[in-house]
Amino acid sequence: MVVEAPTLSAVETPRLRLRCAEPRDAEALAGLMNEAISRRLASWPVPYTPPMAADRIAGVRMAAAERRSLPLVIERRADGAVLGWISISRAPGDGSTALITYWLGDAFQGQGLMREAAPAALAEAFRSMDIARVRAAVQADNAASLAVVRLLGMAPLGPGRIWCPARGRDEPCLWFEIGREAMAGRAAMR
Repeated sequence: MVVEAPTLSAVETPRLRLRCAEPRDAEALAGLMNEAISRRLASWPVPYTPPMAADRIAGVRMAAAERRSLPLVIERRADGAVLGWISISRAPGDGSTALITYWLGDAFQGQGLMREAAPAALAEAFRSMDIARVRAAVQADNAASLAVVRLLGMAPLGPGRIWCPARGRDEPCLWFEIGREAMAGRAAMR
């Protein structure tokens, strides 16, 4: 199946380029995924193979073409190396709400890269998708992810649960949210 390239522009930050996932990214994404990263994510199982990554990319590209998803590969501008993933996709059954997912390969963690990528991706989602709010589900002991939602200005909604197809079970999480108006207010303050 050939999926037409979505008309999504790349978003650039000082060190990074966030661009729509492409079939050529399957090998790199599969190579970055491991048990430590997967256990923090709802839908990225291990082992994660290049064909699994290719299937994900084909699906998210279709969703991106319909403006239901903003599936971004995080790459280093200096050399084009794939570092991780960030996506913002409409929630099932609620087209005005989107869910954010993000991760970096082990070798790229602790360098402030997600602090650079996540705000740019969130701003692009509010710019290019017709959504009212973005939510995040974070494990209570995931300090790095909790720092990202704080950085994004997401307000806590409290404890909840999320279905994790990667492990075939419902898991506890903390929910966070930022609305379009709050995001616009944060941007105006900069």
